[in-house]
Amino acid sequence: MGERDWRPFVYGGVASCVAEFGTFPIDTTKTRLQIQGQKLDKNHAILKYRGMVDCFLKIAKQEGFGALYSGIWPAVLRQATYGTIKFGTYYTLKRMLVVYNDGKESIALNVGCGIVAGAVSSAIANPTDVLKVRMQVAGSNGNTNIGLINCFRDVYTHEGLSGLWRGVNPTAQRAAVIAAIELPVYDFCKSHLLDLLGDKAVNHFISSLIASIGSAIGSTPIDVVRTRLMNQRKLKKCGGPLPSHIYHGTVDCFVQTYRNEGFWAFYKGFIPTLFRMGPWNIIFFLTYEQLKNLY
Repeated sequence: MGERDWRPFVYGGVASCVAEFGTFPIDTTKTRLQIQGQKLDKNHAILKYRGMVDCFLKIAKQEGFGALYSGIWPAVLRQATYGTIKFGTYYTLKRMLVVYNDGKESIALNVGCGIVAGAVSSAIANPTDVLKVRMQVAGSNGNTNIGLINCFRDVYTHEGLSGLWRGVNPTAQRAAVIAAIELPVYDFCKSHLLDLLGDKAVNHFISSLIASIGSAIGSTPIDVVRTRLMNQRKLKKCGGPLPSHIYHGTVDCFVQTYRNEGFWAFYKGFIPTLFRMGPWNIIFFLTYEQLKNLY
């Protein structure tokens, strides 16, 4: 494999880390919003936050501004693996398949590449995602001093190695949905705007924004389930009956969430998701395209 073949992996990893730093506080508010209200009797559910702005302000006031960056290091570690593999695999696989397809690029081909790249990369990076979610949620439980190593030790001690892959199924599904929408839509918009705007920053900005809207709509329900499963402890030894809000897998989490909180519960955190995906994709693709132009 030549040097050029590795460039999408390197560019994808670097651009992902840059975008993560710039948008992480919004991700923290999204996670907090997604886990609240998880009770069978929704009349007794405690809703601490009334929305994205309220959540952002309360975290900053009650826990300090640094709490908005709780989990940033596993998140950056995740992007260094997930982002590198995802974007590198997508563009490399697409280039290979286009050659076998007589040089023709199609939406179906791009969607297929996105599904493979998203699912594989997210499954590999799942442990870092679990640690990120746990650290983001810790502040709401009064634990504001948890670190990456302590969080890892806590998960491993109480849940074993399998705890690091909690929520891997919805995580892989969500990543596949996002990649199947986000990357092909970006490529489609960019190519169709070339004649009007050229291969310039304004084209990259508009294309990445449109891609963000589609991926946010398609991925938020899966993201809610993924976050709830990752936040849930699976104790090796549990005396007595399990708590009523325990989820026994992805399907059960979907069913319980719909039954107890209704359809719109699947779009909890949608606004911060959209507000994060928009800037994240804009920062990512602008950085990615600039790195391509540099070399």
